[in-house]
Amino acid sequence: MTHVPDSAALLEVRGLIKRFDGKPVLDGVDLELPEGRIKLVMGPSGCGKSTLLRCLNRLVDPCEGQVVFRGEDVTRPDTDVRRLRQRIGFVFQHFALYRHLSALDNVTLGLRKLRGMGRAEAIDKAMAELERMNMAEHATKYPSQLSGGQKQRVAIARALAMDPAVLFFDEPTSALDPLMAREIVGVIDRLCADNVTMLCVTHDVELARAIEGNVVFLDAGRVRAEAPADELLDRHDDPRIRAFFSRERRS
Repeated sequence: MTHVPDSAALLEVRGLIKRFDGKPVLDGVDLELPEGRIKLVMGPSGCGKSTLLRCLNRLVDPCEGQVVFRGEDVTRPDTDVRRLRQRIGFVFQHFALYRHLSALDNVTLGLRKLRGMGRAEAIDKAMAELERMNMAEHATKYPSQLSGGQKQRVAIARALAMDPAVLFFDEPTSALDPLMAREIVGVIDRLCADNVTMLCVTHDVELARAIEGNVVFLDAGRVRAEAPADELLDRHDDPRIRAFFSRERRS
């Protein structure tokens, strides 16, 4: 796998705090994501992983702190949230495909409605991304006719079609059986080779091992550690981190 050289962070998170009913779910998160790299966010259930992603693209508004995207503080009240979300691709845990639309129409919808593309141009763009995901032959099928892995590939194609600056994954393998999960690991690995910038929330130890990126360990809403996957998963000196990954390997 190849990576671009270290560069300025595309995304910087500074002291991010999010409370629900007065309880902190994110409690001062600091994070940097360089352009062309991938980072994986791991940690116990309820530690704030998915909330972090939703704060970063303003699906949820943080209470305090900053999210700086390409030098712009996107937590400001005057932020164009619609434009921000066009620059951040989001692949949801359960795919979020429209059941009444074909795979092709799921991918073209954003291109036509948000990017203002004509139908022919949108189809060309969508088919190119479906081809990239090895899904072109399934373009006319509806989600009910696709396997879980195929649905995930369509969801990734839909996100990539918008030419985002960064791609967010929320538990990309959790809704899949082991065989399909490994297929999606391969897709993410190829995106890494293409230098697609990605932030991936996951509990999947095998995904973390397969991808050459740092793992950020989130615990009780705080970044407890960040290190390459092999170091964090196998030989970190924090007993709580060792215990977590020991449990994950047994599950």
